Amino acid sequence: MAIKDWPASERPRERLLAHGPGALTDAELLALLLGSGSATGSVLDRARDALQHFGGLGRLLTAPLDAVTAVPGWGLASYARLQAVTALAKRMLQEEAALPEPLDSPKKVREYLCLSLANKGHELFVVLFLDAQHRLIAGEEMFRGTLTQTSVYPREIVKHALHHNCAAVILAHNHPSGVAEPSRADESLTRALQNALALIDVRVLDHIVVAGTRSVSFAERGML
Repeated sequence: MAIKDWPASERPRERLLAHGPGALTDAELLALLLGSGSATGSVLDRARDALQHFGGLGRLLTAPLDAVTAVPGWGLASYARLQAVTALAKRMLQEEAALPEPLDSPKKVREYLCLSLANKGHELFVVLFLDAQHRLIAGEEMFRGTLTQTSVYPREIVKHALHHNCAAVILAHNHPSGVAEPSRADESLTRALQNALALIDVRVLDHIVVAGTRSVSFAERGML
């Protein structure tokens, strides 16, 4: 049965308008985004099938084009809608980070970095440059690598820190392998960057490793 044939009190759109988005499941919100079903089922069936296939909303939203379109009933239009939602969320977080307020919410920083780095097929190393009140001055993609590694040069980060006249930085990189656990090399690199930046009185507030929708914070683990 198509959703338009359901009782009005059970339709996702009517329930959202009456009770807010918090009253809807992930599948129902996704169904509203997709808009229509397929020959094999309703739009809610499509949403549920995709969530089950990928194991959750986060993995679906960060899945690559070929993986999404391989799901029966999903095509380029569906993938484009997912990308648009992800881009809007990322831009909202970018706007919040750019406000003249301290970046003192680890959750906000991690959400922004996950959206930025989650579905990359190669390693990226990003640095957020902050002022003395921990407000964002600039966020830059500093280095790009392969599937398994990237080369990071401390002197380049020091040079950019001086250019921005920053007081602190947040480091971040992704693990395309899907495992967010920091490696020994990640720990050694973090210490080297701490030592190099300390020479110009710049603090390393955190180093965040992103893998898909998961992330690990060095600061929260007491590794800084």
